[in-house]
Amino acid sequence: MYHDPESHFPEGALAAASLPALRVGLIGLGTVGAGTLQVLQRNRHEIALRAGRPIRVTVATARNLERAASLLGPAVRLVSDAQALINDPEVDVVVEAVGGTELPRQWLLQALALGKPVVTANKALLAHHGSEIFAAASAAGTSVAFEGAVAVSIPIIKALREGLGANRIEWVAGIINGTSNFILSAMRERGLGFEAALAEAQRLGYAEADPAFDVDGVDAAHKLSLLSAMAFGTPVQFDRVHVEGIRHLQAQDVRLAERLGYRVKLLGITRRRPEGLELRVHPTLLPADQLLAQVNGSMNGILVKGDASGVTMYYGAGAGSEPTASAVIADLIDLARLQGGPQQHYVPHLGFQPAALRPLPVLPMAALRGAHYLRWSTADEAGLSPLMARLAAALEAHHVPARRLERVPGEAGRAPAVVVLTGPALEGDVMALRGAMASVGPLGDDAWLRIESLA
Repeated sequence: MYHDPESHFPEGALAAASLPALRVGLIGLGTVGAGTLQVLQRNRHEIALRAGRPIRVTVATARNLERAASLLGPAVRLVSDAQALINDPEVDVVVEAVGGTELPRQWLLQALALGKPVVTANKALLAHHGSEIFAAASAAGTSVAFEGAVAVSIPIIKALREGLGANRIEWVAGIINGTSNFILSAMRERGLGFEAALAEAQRLGYAEADPAFDVDGVDAAHKLSLLSAMAFGTPVQFDRVHVEGIRHLQAQDVRLAERLGYRVKLLGITRRRPEGLELRVHPTLLPADQLLAQVNGSMNGILVKGDASGVTMYYGAGAGSEPTASAVIADLIDLARLQGGPQQHYVPHLGFQPAALRPLPVLPMAALRGAHYLRWSTADEAGLSPLMARLAAALEAHHVPARRLERVPGEAGRAPAVVVLTGPALEGDVMALRGAMASVGPLGDDAWLRIESLA
């Protein structure tokens, strides 16, 4: 039976949302732009009731004008370039849905200079140029909204800027790249090597033909730099993030981690210490019963520890046309409610008043203290006992406590190995331990992964 989407609203409710429409200029009609159009149209009545006014795309531009014309109805004008859209008097808000950094930077600065608020899901743009763009918005008395830039379907930016505003945030840790999480899940669940799992992700559309931004940790680092700034009231510090990806992770270590009670996840972690901030992206062993370890496939999950709230968790799709559109339209609803009001009614871009932002030192990795997973392989079973003896001496010499030390027999074509799980140790000492092990004679391959409990 057909169901009228307006029928469940009280009589007269739609009329209450009869203020002039918020007129949106949409730059880009690819995955994000097309999804935004689709959700705005499908849910237009609910959106109007939430915003207090309709929200309509009135002007759009795209690389492929012929395809764009087929997506747009007669109510949307198609213009030839972004500058024309930005300058159009029929545009109140500009949505950038193209990606990249230099051209979107120019477009956003141009729109802000005209006093027009902007919406973007472009995490790379904000990681590299966020400070400049936020300052331009403040100077023009307008706003940049970017809920879609991190873990799109998860309202983590609103949570950090508003919902957790009473808290002194202690740490944020998250799975914030769905492609890498899909690959790691396939390696664990199906025993695939990295290359085979990557090929599967590409076949299913989770990974690009060039997956470097995802599998090398850069995308997660873009997002982490924004989360850290909002958690701790600092400028965006993408250039200070320690970044390691999953490209060199071996199936053997994923399998051994599972046997030892852990799962391997690519985590972004930022933590406040008395002496500065941790700001790092790398593969990490999590206890298998930890909530974040249960986030599988292409999903995202983020934990935030506040002094008053305790640990809160946020889970959802981290990519996709409509999940991203959901975040973009949430930003448009906020702007529709606020447009024309004084600047002090806008939530500060990073959750802290601009004058309160202050740089904090980012700690070098060698100064961090934590637990580690270490593995060394050897040519044959006969080499295991000498390797164990050498490792025990090196652990003691470099002040690295061993919580668990195991021999791993060779099987199914895999070389025999020794695995150690350390207790808390300075990372600099662990690095020195690995150097000492490498210097005393030839070994097979080795592996080093950090362990987090997120307590």
